[in-house]
Amino acid sequence: MDHVVLYVVVIVAVALVFDFINGFHDSANSIATVVSTRVLSPGKAVFWAAFFNFVAAFVVGTAVAKTIGQGLIDISIVDPDVILAGLLGAIIWDLVTWYLGLPSSSSHALLGGYAGAAIAKAGFGALILSGWILPVAFIVVSPVLGMTIALMLTVGLSWLLRRAHPGPVDRIFRRLQLLSAALYSLSHGANDAQKTMGIIVSLLIASQASFAGQTGWLSHFYLPSADHIPLWIVLAAHTAIALGTAAGGWRIVKTMGTRITRLRPFGGFCAETAGGITVLLASNLGVPVSTTHTITGAIIGVGSAQRLSAVRWGVAKRIVLAWILTMPMSAAIAALAYLGLGVMG
Repeated sequence: MDHVVLYVVVIVAVALVFDFINGFHDSANSIATVVSTRVLSPGKAVFWAAFFNFVAAFVVGTAVAKTIGQGLIDISIVDPDVILAGLLGAIIWDLVTWYLGLPSSSSHALLGGYAGAAIAKAGFGALILSGWILPVAFIVVSPVLGMTIALMLTVGLSWLLRRAHPGPVDRIFRRLQLLSAALYSLSHGANDAQKTMGIIVSLLIASQASFAGQTGWLSHFYLPSADHIPLWIVLAAHTAIALGTAAGGWRIVKTMGTRITRLRPFGGFCAETAGGITVLLASNLGVPVSTTHTITGAIIGVGSAQRLSAVRWGVAKRIVLAWILTMPMSAAIAALAYLGLGVMG
């Protein structure tokens, strides 16, 4: 195995480490509502979420992976250093925000890191600007859509159940929240695992010359285009994110589950259902979105349906600040990493 081939294999491993960290970092998005409403214990909740993260591999397509694999960065300038630097930018920013307990977006950290590394190599001309319109627009669209659907669900179901006794309603929605948590975890796995798939696809397309003619297991690394994504990449990405979710990101659970607004099973069901619908819609459109942004918007929608004062807007503002910083900070870290790799190379 020559050093270029080994380098690419190591970067694939780093991409899967990012996917694990993504699941670890974003596990709170999937479990915070179901834990805060005490429908499931934290331990059971993370394994429930991890299971549906993995099941998404067999339910949802690969439109998001194809968008990232060939729709954001001019593939002709992509090389292993660009991919590795982009991953480092995303991983470092994810770990910083995890340590601080901020539910920032792993998705936008990856997009920012990838863009920052590409710009460091070839300037802004490396970006396929038309490909960035929907991902950037959905920074705003996904939380607003999640909030709107959650608000509509909360108001509509509250009106339908206005004469029902609170006790039976609470018991019914404790059961229904298992389904809504599964839906949201499925959507999380569907969208977020595909981002790592897309990065691996970009890497292998850029490195195809190194794997042409390889035999044995290395032959599976030969990928001439993103038209067909091999099953091993799909399963590896979903396995990594599921394992990360199972490991859990406990620092962020409290922020997501209790500090934005207080939730009961009814509210948790509405938030998770709204978030799941929004993310699955984006996944089918091939748009990489932030599951963090989406579920936060949905939780705010549930709180706002009760009364505006039910939402702790100070906490929400702090979260939004983390969102605003994510892409430029991860891009800056990735650009420095790319320059550092060039020096070492």
